[in-house]
Amino acid sequence: MRLLFVSGGIMMLGLIAVFAAIVYKLSAGAPAEPSPPALSAAAPAEGSLAVPAGHRLVNASLDGDRALLSLEGPDGSIVLVLVDLATGAELARRTLVDE
Repeated sequence: MRLLFVSGGIMMLGLIAVFAAIVYKLSAGAPAEPSPPALSAAAPAEGSLAVPAGHRLVNASLDGDRALLSLEGPDGSIVLVLVDLATGAELARRTLVDE
């Protein structure tokens, strides 16, 4: 009977340790990202982006303050351009190629 209480106590301590670890991980999570400045209706954002000659915009996807632009070249190639909308800076440009 004594062994039953000892093993039960050890199991309870283990469960408490697991729950404590879960609570610790949730409370010490990654720091919150600062939210991008809100755009007001009174002052719309303006800017321009250079598109290579002969290319046309096929698709645009937004993610927060970034945009992924898909451009189709005259030869049918696809170029992906990642743009920071707050500054208008081009963050990355990749050309998709067949392997």
